Amino acid sequence: MKLHVSKVKADNLSRAHNLVTEAAGQGAKIVVLPECFNSPYGTGFFAEYAEKIPGESTLLLSEIAKENKIFLVGGSIPEEDRGKLYNTCSVFGPDGNLLIKHRKIHLFDIDVPGKIRFQESETLSPGSVLSMFDTPFCKVGVGICYDMRFAELAQIYAKKGCQLLVYPGAFNMTTGPAHWELLQRGRAVDNQVYVATASPARDEAASYVAWGHSTVVNPWGEVITKAGAQEEVVYADIDLQYLAAVRQQIPITTQRRNDLYTVSAVMDS
Repeated sequence: MKLHVSKVKADNLSRAHNLVTEAAGQGAKIVVLPECFNSPYGTGFFAEYAEKIPGESTLLLSEIAKENKIFLVGGSIPEEDRGKLYNTCSVFGPDGNLLIKHRKIHLFDIDVPGKIRFQESETLSPGSVLSMFDTPFCKVGVGICYDMRFAELAQIYAKKGCQLLVYPGAFNMTTGPAHWELLQRGRAVDNQVYVATASPARDEAASYVAWGHSTVVNPWGEVITKAGAQEEVVYADIDLQYLAAVRQQIPITTQRRNDLYTVSAVMDS
């Protein structure tokens, strides 16, 4: 879903509660909120809005997941832990229990002259754990925004059995039109998985203007649903029979030359 994010945390939490409940009412079993859904996105805001986990925002997410009996991918929030700040996605099960806590692995440090310079590392620390969770439907891999640019992460998730990858993200007006959809389609077709993203809605008055356009891409690389720039809930069916058919038709998973190359997680080696 795509959420309008303001500088008033209570309003952001209330809006998230209402939209997640709306999505669940329409039959959604897995709901994804945007990156930085409780806070404006910017290095000047992270410390001010940061919370412990559990804390105000994640306790609410737990309640929302439980009352709607859904898997809730809680976008991300600025997290404070032992004097460090992280960009963190918490995932809750239908019983309200915390399943995983994904701290953004790759920090968004870019400099496109004349267009955008952003350095998350000025205030944030990177996570160091790959994050997956199981559902009765399929296994899900989680990344946050800039994590999507790193094909190796998606390959490892797919190798470990994930059939859906979710990336709460906030691309901007420079990288958004150029790469947002392209990267999703690339991760989906490379790994023959579904890819879902959730972006904040576009706010032209914000210091960081998000591109918007939350999207779901199927294993053939087709966009099957896409939001506009404004606040919106979008829906898609994850068809695992279709996924299996794509993998049978183009069997790259069995054709890889593991005798010549491999991609693996350091923790596994």
